Amino acid sequence: MHPYKSLWVFLMMFANYSMAGKIYDEFPDHIQADEKYVFYSHGLIVEGDNPRPLHSKYGAYEFSLIKSKLAEDSDFNLIAHHRPKNTEIDAYSKQLASWVGMLVTAGVKPTNITLLGFSRGGEITAYTSSALKHLNVNTILLATCWPTGVQSRPAITFAGHFLSVFETTDQALGHSFSCKQISVRSGELLSFEEVAISTGKEHGAFFKPMQEWIVPVKAWIKSKSS
Repeated sequence: MHPYKSLWVFLMMFANYSMAGKIYDEFPDHIQADEKYVFYSHGLIVEGDNPRPLHSKYGAYEFSLIKSKLAEDSDFNLIAHHRPKNTEIDAYSKQLASWVGMLVTAGVKPTNITLLGFSRGGEITAYTSSALKHLNVNTILLATCWPTGVQSRPAITFAGHFLSVFETTDQALGHSFSCKQISVRSGELLSFEEVAISTGKEHGAFFKPMQEWIVPVKAWIKSKSS
């Protein structure tokens, strides 16, 4: 093999390796101020000891696969803590907010911090983001805005950039999980985008790392980071 071709292959391999994001099960001991961080908060069924619990209708919640796909070919660090059973939403959202504060104190730009949550994890994300409006961090809610949940709480509003992703066949009380109502009352938002996917899998669409939501989420994170 020509020496220059060998060098090119090595550089391409290094580039591909360097694009893989790091995955942290706990808040990292060492923070890199110039890097990006995403907090992924899983759904209620995963709370406890089992990272792959089975739902009677939606099948397995692929927590590990979701983490791997989110981090794959990404330039951010993924913090995906496995919450204990019966986690109290208010207490945990305060813990999540404190972790974000630690990143900012260490020099990480708020624009390089994204809070991402699904269902119960999205509810926690919503409370946390609302409490951190002064920082303008990025917020992504997956199938979170059900009519009697965070959507119905006027005190929950966001600032910064906000993305909502919901499945069209996933409904509660005849309503979709669109977050437009929250976006309308969030006067400090820098931007709001919403993606409706149609996989036919209802709430279970987010139990697995389906391309329909993984791809737009990762593209959005990349576009909003500085």
